[in-house]
Amino acid sequence: MNGVRHFLLALQFFTRVPVTGPLAAWVGFSPQMLRASAAHLPGIGWLVGAVAALVFVGVGMGLPGVAGALVAAVLSTVATVMMTGAFHEDGLADVADGLGGSAQRDRALEIMKDSRIGAFGAVALVLALGLKFALLAALAARGLQAAAIGIVGAHVLSRLMPLFLIRWLPYVGDSGASKAKPLADAITGGALVIAFVWALPAVALLLCAHDPVHVGAAVLAALLAAGWMARLFLRRLQGFTGDGLGATQQVCELAIYLALAWGA
Repeated sequence: MNGVRHFLLALQFFTRVPVTGPLAAWVGFSPQMLRASAAHLPGIGWLVGAVAALVFVGVGMGLPGVAGALVAAVLSTVATVMMTGAFHEDGLADVADGLGGSAQRDRALEIMKDSRIGAFGAVALVLALGLKFALLAALAARGLQAAAIGIVGAHVLSRLMPLFLIRWLPYVGDSGASKAKPLADAITGGALVIAFVWALPAVALLLCAHDPVHVGAAVLAALLAAGWMARLFLRRLQGFTGDGLGATQQVCELAIYLALAWGA
């Protein structure tokens, strides 16, 4: 039952899905449990991706054509933002503000802790969301089913990638103030195995609707995007922060959509 508790704790931490009352009391909380819950981050991707896919297909069926695909992309993204509380988008904006606002490591980290959004963060969000809408609309050219499966696969696989940063990079955030600090401690090999167990069926699902070349390209694109983000954080910050994990998820999700939609 510990695995169920860890998954529900991940659901409580990474989404706005209510885990309250007696259920929350049964789940419990400790830094060790929160650390273990990171293994289930791809599992959260299954839930968020499924909701986004259902919204995308429902809207796409009612509004056919390119314009309908764009509306479906926007509304499916709205659904994910409502589910997660813009958890990962907030990380992307903070990282853009920090790295764009100063070349000095300490100042960049200070900017990233500021809850206010700056010009770099706003631009990053606009560009990322605009690119997501366009790529999902392009992916819809392969059919609503293919697009829906692509959405689910992207949400799952993109949530696997930040775990590699936790595994191999040092944490450089504010240890005293960050609620996510337990997640930043080095993830165990066993937890990575659990994450892969969540993620591998997503690859199989993608192969049901997309050819192996596009699926392979999507996995490779996600790995390359995660590697690029890890290199960026190591060079600029000497490690990663909680915001960096959210930014990595967003960049990897976009990379997967781009690879799947290429040539559509």
